[in-house]
Amino acid sequence: MTFFKKQIFLTAIAALLLAGSAQAQGWRDAASQVFGKKSGSNSTSGSITNADATTALRQALDIAAQNAGDRLHALNGYFGNQLIKILMPPEAQKVESALRGVGLGSVVDKAIVSMNRAAEDAAIKAVPIFVDAIKGMSIQDGLSIVRGGKGAATNYLKQKTTLALTNAFRPVIQQSLGKVNATAYWKEVFTLYNRMPTTRNQINPDLTAYVTERALNGLFVTIADEENKIRTNPAAQVTDLLKKVFGNIQ
Repeated sequence: MTFFKKQIFLTAIAALLLAGSAQAQGWRDAASQVFGKKSGSNSTSGSITNADATTALRQALDIAAQNAGDRLHALNGYFGNQLIKILMPPEAQKVESALRGVGLGSVVDKAIVSMNRAAEDAAIKAVPIFVDAIKGMSIQDGLSIVRGGKGAATNYLKQKTTLALTNAFRPVIQQSLGKVNATAYWKEVFTLYNRMPTTRNQINPDLTAYVTERALNGLFVTIADEENKIRTNPAAQVTDLLKKVFGNIQ
C-alpha cells in the first residue's frame, strides 16, 4: 500500500471512530433525558415524586424518633449531654446561687440530677407519641422539605406538633418526676430558699411544665441529629426508599 493510500485509510478509520463516539454520546444524552440521570451515575433524583419524598420523610422521622428515644433513655442520656442537659430554670438561678453560697449545693445538685433522670425515664415513652404525630402529619410538599437541608424534617415536625406533643408528654414527665423523687428534691430546694432571711419574694416555678419543655427540646435536638445521619450517611439509609430519596438529593 502506497503512503498516500495509507493516509486515506487512516483518515477513514478515524472518521468512523469519531462518528461512533458521537453516536454513543448521543445515546447517552438521550438516556439521560429519559431517565433523569447521567451515564455512569446512580442518581435517580429525576424520578423522585412528592409521594416518594413524603413517605421517605415519615420513614426518616420514625427511625430518628426511635433512635433518639433509645439514646436519651439510657443513663445520662440527658445529664451527660451538655447540649441538652436540663439545668435550673432562669427564674430559679438566684435560688441556686443563694443555696450554693450557704453550702447547700448538694441539694441543688440532687434536684438537677433528678430532673434529668425524669427526662431520661420519659424519653422512651415519648416515642409512640412522636410516631403517632408523624403518621398524622399532613405534608403538602415533601420534596421541598427533603431538599431543605439538615434538620428540615425535624423542624417541620416541631412546628406542626409541639403543642400536641407537650399536652401528651406532660403527664408522662409528671409521672417520671415522681418516680425519681424529683418533686421531693425540688420542694426541698425551694423550702430551704424560702426560709432564708434574705428571701423577699418566694419562687417555685412549675417543675412539670419546665422539665416537659426542656425534655421535648432535647428530643427534637436528638431527632434532628438522627435525621442528619440519614441525610448524609448511606449506612443510615436502611430502606430502599430512603436510599432512593436521600441518597440522591443534591
